[in-house]
Amino acid sequence: MSYHPEIGGAAGELQAWLDLRKEQGVNTDEIAEAVADILAGLTKDVAGLPPKPGLLAGEPDELDAIRALRPQGPRVMDLDLDGEELEDRLLGAWLGRAAGCLLGIPCEGMSREEIFASCKALGQRYPLRDYWKLDPKPPRSMQRQYGVTPRKNMLKDGLKRVGADDALAYTLLGLLILENYGIDFTTADVGRAWLDYLPKACTAEAVALDNLREGLEPPETARVNNPYAEWIGADIRSDPWGYAAPGCPEAAAEFAHRDARVSHIRNGIYGEMYFSAVIAAAFAVRDVEKALRIGLTEIPRKCRLADTVKETLRWCRRDGNWLKTVERIERKYAGMSKAHTLNNAALTVAGLIYGAGAFEKTIALTVMGGVDTDCTGATAGSIVGAMLGARRLPAKWTLPLGTTAETYLIGRRRFTHKSIAKRFARIAKKVRRAETEEKGAP
Repeated sequence: MSYHPEIGGAAGELQAWLDLRKEQGVNTDEIAEAVADILAGLTKDVAGLPPKPGLLAGEPDELDAIRALRPQGPRVMDLDLDGEELEDRLLGAWLGRAAGCLLGIPCEGMSREEIFASCKALGQRYPLRDYWKLDPKPPRSMQRQYGVTPRKNMLKDGLKRVGADDALAYTLLGLLILENYGIDFTTADVGRAWLDYLPKACTAEAVALDNLREGLEPPETARVNNPYAEWIGADIRSDPWGYAAPGCPEAAAEFAHRDARVSHIRNGIYGEMYFSAVIAAAFAVRDVEKALRIGLTEIPRKCRLADTVKETLRWCRRDGNWLKTVERIERKYAGMSKAHTLNNAALTVAGLIYGAGAFEKTIALTVMGGVDTDCTGATAGSIVGAMLGARRLPAKWTLPLGTTAETYLIGRRRFTHKSIAKRFARIAKKVRRAETEEKGAP
């Protein structure tokens, strides 16, 4: 997807002609070099264009400035969870994230209409009611996801454990950051952890990782050569901070801010702050829309992400029909990258509202909306999983996940689900104690 598809078409046609003439014995090297120089110059010119006047004032990157523009909200909430119940809710959040992610992996990047057509062609029930039985992208069926998990093991009959995916790896990386550096970790600590544990990354994270390896320090790592800095990469890193701060949306959003500054700016940062706060709230409330609205109290009230969430909530209330709302989202964000924060946030919010707290319906509707489906399905599953807890999740979705998760993190290839919940529970108790002592909350 792009607002300027004509550029990709023209560039592709030019490259095809250069290749053909090269094959026919013509020396096209000088022309190709000249084209590359022209494109590099244009890229530099566009990168140097300033955003719309006034945008920065309403969309700052610094935490104090963000907080000055946020609405009033419950910074620390009542939370009545004993140790066993807290672990169950954390386990539910993790398993919910994993299930939503695995449902979305096979159709990642597909549109809503393409998902519908694939279900019809493959005999997959629609609306979705189970993991994909056949791969809707069969040429990729022999590949390994992130070089670790065979694609076939992301499908229903091959599921034995949670496979490797970036939407899950960053949750576990967040856990390691909290354990290695403590709850007072810094953005610089996040950068060090990336260098220690990340062998590869995508889009904004790939740029930031390269910048870290070149010796740049955050937040410059997010700003240099990074046109992806408002994409979804930070958004999918929300979960560990919500898990670490159940009932403490302000703390969760602050953790998320420290993490996001490595790779993102503005709405890229807000995406991570917002969903971290929503997840934190999901441990304290049972109403999905209430949690979504609490998340809005931790980001600037007039930023583009806040506008996106509020507009989607209005559409859901007005339409009362999932398809009608999703079609509105598709029209509003036509041309936006499939990996952007805003369009994916809208689809996630719609899936959560129309799912109405039912786990299967929530992840199915969210994934059926299309676009970055492993990420949106994971986030929606995490939020409802946090509300319900592992014991209340449908066995149909959790039993195929086995007892372990694979990951591509360096030196950390396997985690058990129960250990993830226990380790987050230990951290959550520290955060909860610190927040209630500081703010005098219950």
